Amino acid sequence: MAMAFATQAHAVDWRFEPTLNASATYTDNANQSENNPEDALILTATPGFMLRSEGSRRVQATLQYGMTGVARFGDDESDDLYHNLNAVGKAELVEDFLFIDGTARLSQELISLLGSTADASVNDSNRATVGTYSISPYIQKRLGTFAYAQARYTASGAIFKEQAAADSSANSFNATLSSGTRFDDLSWALNYSIRKAENRNAATPAANTDTTLERASATAGYALTRKFRVFGTVGQDKNDYLSTSGTDGSFYSVGFGWSPTRRTSVEASVGERYFGRTFSFAGSHRTRLSQWSVRYSEDVSDITQQFLEQSSKLFFVCTTGTGLYYLDEATDLSQAAPANCVGPLTAGQIISNTTFSDAVLVALGLKTIGIANGIYVIKSLTAGMSWNVGRLGFGLSAQDIKRLYQALGDAQDHVQGVTGSVSYRLSPRTTATSGLSLTRNSLDSAVTGGAAREDDIMSLNLGLNHRFAEDLNGALIFRHTQRDSNAANSDYEENSLTASVNMRF
Repeated sequence: MAMAFATQAHAVDWRFEPTLNASATYTDNANQSENNPEDALILTATPGFMLRSEGSRRVQATLQYGMTGVARFGDDESDDLYHNLNAVGKAELVEDFLFIDGTARLSQELISLLGSTADASVNDSNRATVGTYSISPYIQKRLGTFAYAQARYTASGAIFKEQAAADSSANSFNATLSSGTRFDDLSWALNYSIRKAENRNAATPAANTDTTLERASATAGYALTRKFRVFGTVGQDKNDYLSTSGTDGSFYSVGFGWSPTRRTSVEASVGERYFGRTFSFAGSHRTRLSQWSVRYSEDVSDITQQFLEQSSKLFFVCTTGTGLYYLDEATDLSQAAPANCVGPLTAGQIISNTTFSDAVLVALGLKTIGIANGIYVIKSLTAGMSWNVGRLGFGLSAQDIKRLYQALGDAQDHVQGVTGSVSYRLSPRTTATSGLSLTRNSLDSAVTGGAAREDDIMSLNLGLNHRFAEDLNGALIFRHTQRDSNAANSDYEENSLTASVNMRF
């Protein structure tokens, strides 16, 4: 409705692009079982479309939808239907004053780190359909050269099929007043935010909870040189959620930013919050043939916020002279695409595109984590590099994600992994790919509800991608997966072969 209102004030063109994807997969262990492996043939067909706005500064939107039909043939014959939606939009309702943002996503997410890691089309026993949404009107105004003000309201939520987690609806308000152009070397900002969420699980009404996350802060920074700046933040957390320890208190952080060149930037900080010492780090470096990045952050969150933050991310897909891909994160849909790049695209579009290796997804922090209830402190490290040498492309990434559950006395699950990929362009239309990933999932006994668990998962894939025509691509991928666990009867091995075609009309 908001986009239609804005369209009346400014001409908008819409690009509609139908798509059709199909695949056939043979697996020798469809249920990822050690004692009862089952051969299966899985056929899928996904008609869909992409809708994108063009030619308007005041309305930017992209929407991708696909409906996947699955037919499984083997000892356990079955068929399913899955919906996938990735949408993000922004409209300027009143010029330079009133705006509205929105996101929506429907996807099949990993339920538990202890179960099958297979895609839902192969084995949906450890996948749940999750829908997330957000709608956010806001106003922003320049107060002369003195300051820049913004006030934003957001209604958001998540719906989990089969009660995989508590459904959530949240209302939040954020206000910011930051320094204007009058200030050169000095910068400052005042921030306030509050988020109230209702979490309801029909299966266990006694576990229904309400949470409040409230925060106020003041930040100041100073540019010592054109390339080096320092900054600091002080503030107060005032939260209300189920926890075995404190939920509020004062906080501070100090840090620096360094940008020696346009291709290199580093930012780091250290501080203290009510849950302990905190650190953050972000660094990136780019050369003509390579790209390097590392990010580390600590924050208080829940699974709904994690999915919403991921669905709101935008990326550009860029091609180098070798035909390999790398991605730059965008801040909004109005950004012009860099040279030789396409976008911006949503995180869901990136995840669902088989062109991108696990190394790319890990480096971007887009690999899925298990669905979980309750508030947790999440400590996330992702690092990655890509390097092109002639027809060869290399990728290497690592992740270390730890979630400390506040209602369980900081009991944690911990995902650590490293992924490498190599691709070789055999011809202008054909590329050979390979990848190897090693992942360790560790869960405390309070998280598993039994004994502590540790799984080591190895995945190897080899493939060929071929472009038959401008709008027709195909792929053939062999994958070997192996899990070693300290839990009885939890080890397994699986080999699969998948042939797929993707067509745009």
